[in-house]
Amino acid sequence: MGKLTNSMWRLLGSQSSRNQSKSVALIKDADTHTSWAADLADDEFAAQAQQLDIGSKPADRARFLALVREAADRSLDMRPFDVQLQGALRLLEGDVVEMATGEGKTLAGAIAAIGHVLQGHRVHVISVNDYLATRDAEWMAPLFAAFGLVARAVSENSDHEERKAAYAADITYGSVNEIGFDVLRDQLALSPDDLVSPKPDVAIIDEADSVLVDEALIPLVLAGSTETEVPDQAIHDVVARMKNKHYEVDTEGRNVTLTEEGASFVEEELGGINLYDEDHVGTTLVHINIAMHAHYLLERDVHYIVRDGGVHLINASRGRVAQLQRWPDGVQAAVEIKEGLSQTDSGEVIDTITVQALIGRYPSVCGMTGTALAAGEQFRQFYDLLVSQIPPNTSNIRVDEPDRVYDTKANKVEAIVGYVKEVHETGQPILIGTHDVAESEELAYFLDKAGVSTVVLNAKNDAEEAKIIAEAGARNAVTVSTQMAGRGTDIRLGGSADDAAAREEVVELGGLCVIGTGRHDTQRLDNQLRGRAGRQGDPGRSVFFSSLEDPVVTRNLAFKRDPVSQSEDGSMGAKGIDLIEQAQRVAEGVMLELHANTWRYNKLVNQQRDIVVARRMEILTTDTALDELSAREPDRYAQLTGAKTAERSAQESSSEGSSPQESSPQESSAEGSSAEGSNPDCSATAEGTTAEAAPMPPVEPVDREVLVQAAREIMLYHLDRAWADHLAFVSDVRASIHLRSLGKESPLDEFHKLILDEFAGLPTEAVDKACVTFTSATITNDGVDLGTADLHRSTTTWTYMVHDNLFASGGAKTLQGIIGIFR
Repeated sequence: MGKLTNSMWRLLGSQSSRNQSKSVALIKDADTHTSWAADLADDEFAAQAQQLDIGSKPADRARFLALVREAADRSLDMRPFDVQLQGALRLLEGDVVEMATGEGKTLAGAIAAIGHVLQGHRVHVISVNDYLATRDAEWMAPLFAAFGLVARAVSENSDHEERKAAYAADITYGSVNEIGFDVLRDQLALSPDDLVSPKPDVAIIDEADSVLVDEALIPLVLAGSTETEVPDQAIHDVVARMKNKHYEVDTEGRNVTLTEEGASFVEEELGGINLYDEDHVGTTLVHINIAMHAHYLLERDVHYIVRDGGVHLINASRGRVAQLQRWPDGVQAAVEIKEGLSQTDSGEVIDTITVQALIGRYPSVCGMTGTALAAGEQFRQFYDLLVSQIPPNTSNIRVDEPDRVYDTKANKVEAIVGYVKEVHETGQPILIGTHDVAESEELAYFLDKAGVSTVVLNAKNDAEEAKIIAEAGARNAVTVSTQMAGRGTDIRLGGSADDAAAREEVVELGGLCVIGTGRHDTQRLDNQLRGRAGRQGDPGRSVFFSSLEDPVVTRNLAFKRDPVSQSEDGSMGAKGIDLIEQAQRVAEGVMLELHANTWRYNKLVNQQRDIVVARRMEILTTDTALDELSAREPDRYAQLTGAKTAERSAQESSSEGSSPQESSPQESSAEGSSAEGSNPDCSATAEGTTAEAAPMPPVEPVDREVLVQAAREIMLYHLDRAWADHLAFVSDVRASIHLRSLGKESPLDEFHKLILDEFAGLPTEAVDKACVTFTSATITNDGVDLGTADLHRSTTTWTYMVHDNLFASGGAKTLQGIIGIFR
C-alpha cells in the first residue's frame, strides 16, 4: 500500500507540473516589461496594477510579474527569483506548490495574495502559528503598501476591535486556530455588529501539509463553563498505587483499561464497593478511567509541562506549548490532581468545526510547503487540490546519508552521542531533531556528560525560538530541538551576524549537519527536518538514527521473534533500514485511512452545522425571528406592541355583558395560549411548559427595534441550545458506535441514521421553545430578560482543540482514548 501511495503522489505531482510550462513562458514575457516597470515612480505602482486584467489576459499577467518584481526590489530589497514568480503563478491557479526550505515561500505567497486582491478577492493567508502570521504580515507590509493594499494579522492577543480591523483589511494573516476560533466565536453573536469573521473568499495556506493534513483531524471547539465531576483525591490515590497487573494499555497508547485483578483491587481499596452496579458504573468507574488516563497515558514533558503552578499542554505537531489550552471532560482536572495543583473548570461544547471543514468554507484554496508531493493523495482526496513542484533556484547539494538503525534505544542513543561528538570536534554546526521535550532533555544530558555543550529548543523555552534557530548555523553550535515544522526561521550558515567570513568557514566545514533521533510516522516530517540543511544551494548533510524500540516500529510492526543484531554495537544494517521504512509505510497508510474515516463521520455533521449556521445568520441579520414569533403568537405580539388582533377584538365584543365568571376563562385562555391559526402545540411541546402556567404579564408597548432584537435573542438562545445538545448527542453516539459492528451492522450507516433522526426535530423544537419564552419572558423597552425565564448563556467561554482519533484502528475510542488540548 505504501509503495502504491508513493507512486500516486509522484504521479499527482508530475501531472500538475505539466501545467508549469505556461508559467515559465509568462515569466520570460515578464522580462520584456522590466524596463517599463523600472521607469515607474513608486507612487505609480498601485494605479498601474489596477489597470491590469491579470485574471484573463496573459499579457497583463506578465506585466503584473514585472511590476511586482520591481516593487519587491524597492520596498523589501528582495528581488524575486524566477522560481518565486513561478510559485506565485501556480498559487494564483489554485495549486499547492512545493518549494524547498529557504526558497522564499513567504514572498511567493505575498505576490499571489496581491494578484488575488487585484482580481477583486479578499485574501486570508493562513499559517500554523501566531508568530509566523504576525511576522509575515509585518515583513511584507511595504510590498502591499506599494500597491495601495493593507495587510493585518490576527493573533491570540488581538482584541475584538483589532480582529474586526484585521478582517476588514485587503489581506489578513492568521493562524489556522485563530481564524477557526473566530468563526466559532461568531456563533455567539447576538447582533450583526458583534460579527468578526467575514464571508470566506480566498485562502493561501502556508505550511499546507501541516495545516491541511496534520491538523485536519483536529476539531476546533468552543466551550462554555459548566460544572463537571472529576476524580477526587481518594480515587487518584488508589490509581497511583496500581501495579502493572491492574491495568492494560492498548498498542497505540490511547486507551487504558482495568484488568479483572485491577477492578478487584479498586473495589477493595474504595471500601468494598461494586464498580459495575448502577450506583458506581456511571460515576466511580468513569472517574477511575479518567484518573488512569491522566496517570498512565499522559506523560509529563511529553504531553505537557508543569510551569508557574499550572499544567501547560504541548502541541505535538509543533513542539510548542499550546497557550491557554486544556484537556476536555475532566481529564485536565485529573492531571492537575496527579501533579498536586489546584483544579480548573470544565465545560460543555457550544460549537465545533474541524480544520478540514473550516478550509472547505473557502471557495478558492491554494497553498505552499516544502513537502507537498508526499501529501499529494490527501490534497487530492480531501481538498481537490493538485500539487506543483517548483524547482530550487540553486540545485540542492545536501548529502543525505543512509539511516543508522539499532536494536535498542540505548544503543541508538550511544551511537548518536558518539556521532555528534565526532562531528562537533570538527566545528561543523549540528541540528538534532527529537520527538518530544523529554527526549530532547535526555539527549542533551548525555551529550553534556560526553563533553558536548548544547542549546535546547523545546516547549519549555519556545519564547527564545527565533534567537536559538538564528544561531544554529554558527561554528561549533549544537542545537537540540523538538518538532521543526512551522518554525519559520531559516538557519544561516555562520550565524545571524551575516558575517561573510564566518559563513565561508562553515561552508568549508560542510555546512549544517542535521541529525534525526528517529523516523516520524510520515516521511514528510523527516524531510522537513532534513530540509533545514542545504538551503539555497548551501552544503549540508543529514542522517537519521533509529531503533526497533522506536514508537513508529512498536506501533506498526509485530514480530514473532524480535530481530537480533549481529554487531557488537547493536546496529541492524540494511535489514534494519527495511524494517524502519516498512513501519513508516504502515503508519502513513493508517494515517490516510484515519483521515478518510474521520472525514466520513464528520461530513454529515458539517452539513448539519452549515444548515444551523445559515439559519442563525438569517435570524441575526433580518427580522425573521420577530416575523415568525408574531405569526405563531399574535396575541403576545399585539400585547407587546399595544395593538389588538382581530380575534381579540371579536372576543372582547362577544364578552361584553358577560359575567366576570364567564369572561375570565376566555381572557385567561386568550392571554396564555397561542391563537387559532398558530401552532396549537407550541407551548405544550417545550418541556411540558404550558402557557396557562405562565400567563402573559401586562406590559407597556415596546419599540419595534427593541422587539426585533428581543425576538432575535430568544430565537438564537434556543437554536444555540438545541445545537449544543445535538453535538452532545453526536459525541455520545460516536463514542459507542463501534459496538454496532458487533451486531454486524455498519457503524457509519448507523451513525448517520441516528444523527439524522435526531437532527430532524431540531428546528421545530427550537422554534417551539422560543414561542414559550416569547410569551413568558419579561420584554420591555430595555430588552428581553431571559433570566426571568431561567435561561442563561455561559458567562465564560473558551476555545480548545481535541486530537480526534476516535475512529483509529478498531473503531471509536471512549473518553479515556481521547488525547486532546484545551485552550
